[in-house]
Amino acid sequence: MSCLIFSSVFICLGYISTSINDGPGCLLLRCPDPSCCAAVGQDMINLMASDEDKEKYSRYLLRSYIEDNRKTKWCPAPGCEYAVEFVAGSGSYDVACQCSYGFCWNCTEEAHRPVDCSTVAKWILKNSAESENMNWILANSKPCPKCKRPIEKNQGCMHITCTPPCKFEFCWLCLGAWSDHGERTGGFYACNRYEAAKQEGVYDETERRREMAKNSLERYTHYYERWATNQSSRQKALADLHQMQTVHIEKLSDKQCQPESQLKFITEAWLQIVECRRVLKWTYAYGYYLPEHELPRRQFFEYVQGEAESGLERLHQCAEKELQTYISADGPSADFNDFRTKLAGLTSVTRNYFENLVRALENGLSEVDSYGACSRTTSSKSTGGTSKARGGRGKGTTSRSSCSNKTPDDSSRWYCEHCATANAKSTNTCQMCYQRRA
Repeated sequence: MSCLIFSSVFICLGYISTSINDGPGCLLLRCPDPSCCAAVGQDMINLMASDEDKEKYSRYLLRSYIEDNRKTKWCPAPGCEYAVEFVAGSGSYDVACQCSYGFCWNCTEEAHRPVDCSTVAKWILKNSAESENMNWILANSKPCPKCKRPIEKNQGCMHITCTPPCKFEFCWLCLGAWSDHGERTGGFYACNRYEAAKQEGVYDETERRREMAKNSLERYTHYYERWATNQSSRQKALADLHQMQTVHIEKLSDKQCQPESQLKFITEAWLQIVECRRVLKWTYAYGYYLPEHELPRRQFFEYVQGEAESGLERLHQCAEKELQTYISADGPSADFNDFRTKLAGLTSVTRNYFENLVRALENGLSEVDSYGACSRTTSSKSTGGTSKARGGRGKGTTSRSSCSNKTPDDSSRWYCEHCATANAKSTNTCQMCYQRRA
C-alpha cells in the first residue's frame, strides 16, 4: 500500500488497532484515505498489528467463516467453543459435536430424532408457557364470589374462607354465602342447593369448562412426567457412563482378569442406553400431539413404543444392577462370559427395537395403513405410550383388534414370542433377538 496515510507507521498502527478493538467490522477495513480503495487484509494485519490485536482479528475471521458458511454452525451447548460441519447423506439432521453434545442441524435444539422440528418447538413452548398454569388454575380453583381472587380447596370441607382482606365465607359447590348454609343445605360436606341448580342446568357450562381443563391438564401431565423422567434417566445414564469409563472398567479388568479391550461391550451398552433414553423421551412429545381420534395409529404407536421401552428397561437393569455384581466381586467370576453374551445380546435387541420405533415414527406410522386396522394393541390407557407389552401375537397382554384385513404374507410368517418380530417360516431362529422358535 503506497498511499500517503499509510506511509506513516504510527498512523497505520493506531488506525488498525482502533478498528480491531471496535469489533468484527475490522474484517472490511479499508484505507482511510477517501481517494484510496485498498483493502486492509490479513497480510497487513499480521505485519503491523500487535499480538493481542492479531489474536482478536483471527477470532473475528474464524467467526465470520463459520457464520457465513451454510455447512458449518457453532455448537449450541453452553460453554462450548467448537464448530460443527454438516456432512450430507447421513439421512438425519442430528449431528454430534466434539464436546459430545448432539443437536439438530435445522433448529439447533437438542437432537430429537424421530420427532420433527415443529413438534419439538410446540412442545418446548408448551412446557414453558403460562397456558398450563392457567389450565391448572381453572381445573383446581374457583374465584371468590366477592373479590374474584382464585381460591384453591385443600381440604374436604365445603366451607371456604377467602384470604384477607376479603375474608368472605362461601360454599365451594354453589359459591353462595355460607351464612345461607347449614344442616338444611347438607352440612359441611355437601350442598343440596348446588345439586338442585345443577339439575336445572345452571352450572353445566362452568363445570364443563372446568372438567375439560382438568382432563387436558391430566393428559399433558401424563406425557410431560414421562418425558421428564426419561430426560433425568438419560442424565443419570450419562453420569454412569462417565463413571464406567473412568473408574469401573479398569477395576473390572483387574478383578475379572480381562483386558480393557475385551470390555468394550459394556461401554457400548451404556452408549445405547443413553441414546435410547433420548429417543424414548421425544416419543412422548410425539404421542401428545398424535390425534386422539386416530385410534389405529395411537394403538400401533403405543405398541411399538411399549416394546422398545420394555427392551430398554431390560438392558438398563442388566447394565446397572447385574454388572455391579461383577464389579464388586472379590475375584474372577465363572459366569462372566455368560454375562457378556447376555448384555451384548440385549444391546443388539434393544438397538433393533428402537430402530423399528424410529422408522415407524419417521414414516408417520404408515404401517397402520398397510396392515389395515389390525395393529396389535395393549390394554394400557389411550392417554400414553406406557404399555409394557412383552409377548408376541396371541401371548401376554397383547391382543389384536377385530378386523378381517391381513398382510398378504401373514401365512408365510411366524412371530417370535419374545420380541414379536415376524420371521420367515423357513427359519427356526428369530432374526431380531436370536431366540429359538417355540
